[in-house]
Amino acid sequence: MERSIYKRLIHWKNRPDRKPLVLLGARQVGKTFILQDFGRREFENVVYVNCQRNSICERLFRDLDVNRIVIELERHFDTEIIADKTLLIFDEIQEVKNGIASLKYFCEEINSLHVAVAGSLLGIQLREGESFPVGKVHLLNMYPMTFNEFVAASEQHRLLEVLESSDWEAMQIHNEKLTELLREYFFVGGMPEAVAKYWETKNVREVREVQREILETYSHDIAKHSKAQIQRIHQVWQSIPAQLARENKKFFYGSLRKGARAKDYEEALQWLVDAGLVYRIERCKKPSHPLKFYADNSAFKLYMLDCGLLACMSEANPNMLLLDDNAFVEFKGALSENFVLQHLKSTPDSSVFYYSKDNSTLEIDFLFQTEQRIVPIEVKAAENVRSRSLYLFVNEDFKEQKFIGLRFSMKPYIHQDWMENMPLYAVESLTKNANKPL
Repeated sequence: MERSIYKRLIHWKNRPDRKPLVLLGARQVGKTFILQDFGRREFENVVYVNCQRNSICERLFRDLDVNRIVIELERHFDTEIIADKTLLIFDEIQEVKNGIASLKYFCEEINSLHVAVAGSLLGIQLREGESFPVGKVHLLNMYPMTFNEFVAASEQHRLLEVLESSDWEAMQIHNEKLTELLREYFFVGGMPEAVAKYWETKNVREVREVQREILETYSHDIAKHSKAQIQRIHQVWQSIPAQLARENKKFFYGSLRKGARAKDYEEALQWLVDAGLVYRIERCKKPSHPLKFYADNSAFKLYMLDCGLLACMSEANPNMLLLDDNAFVEFKGALSENFVLQHLKSTPDSSVFYYSKDNSTLEIDFLFQTEQRIVPIEVKAAENVRSRSLYLFVNEDFKEQKFIGLRFSMKPYIHQDWMENMPLYAVESLTKNANKPL
């Protein structure tokens, strides 16, 4: 399956100032597959080393002599490792002592060799006794498949062309089919194994089984990485569907257990964020660049990394998602918001907050900040798309900042002086142009 991150891997390969690449992301988002596919297509030779439960790696990284490491790999795999012709991949590098630290010396001593590693941000951050090679690696984040990638995997090339062209008239012509695909994405989500299973079999039970297995893998990771916090991490993790079903979706500690306090769950919540399993979207008190300056970290919402996994954890009926016209508004629009949010988070060089006004019900679902601008966004999955909060935000409260609001809904594209309406399935029309000059 083609992934948009491939172009960024090509850019890394050809950089004159190239450093070892660290590909980060949650489990099961396709890190190993994309690196191996990239190696097969762009290099004469690939040397792949899985560092998890691999006895050779303990000997391999016994010290930080990277020239010796390369020689031992050549002997072990009976192959030559040649600069500019070989891609050397270390998978799950956080599992072996000195693995992460060695990247500094690959950068300094063999910088002509293409070295790429895959691992979880959590594991790389928490490797005890080792310092991260700051300034000696390139970091690249990988996320679940986007809606456009999901359509590409279906091999419906004409529909993909329509989406990527941002041709609003053509989208309206194909609206029925694009809406059907969007319903399918809400059920399947963007985890590559689930996507592959769906387009291979169209069997919803088999897809749901894949999703359950992925969630079970995450549960095992919780038990593996943080024994002292297992129960609290599970409490936060399992509460997310109910939290998102709340009217304003703000995270409420009291829903975890009676008397629960923020300080009791800070470590558990941060574990899930660091593992890439949830996105913490903080409130912003003032919509000015940079939004981080005005963040209120005491108020936030938690979204899952993938709307398909959210639907699975919620035990949403597949027929409701795939066949019911109300699929987009179920759970108070939680799936629709999660869908938009995960696409915003996968946009390079951007950040996401939400806005709410003190002593008022006015709230903006997302403030999307790029290098060029801040975009106030509302997600309206229901037929009633009246955007009172967005209107007041743009035309009254922050009129002097001349914002152009953005509403995602199931309505066709509409352009007004103060706001654009985009169909939900066209979310990447925003993200792909996010950092282009106005």
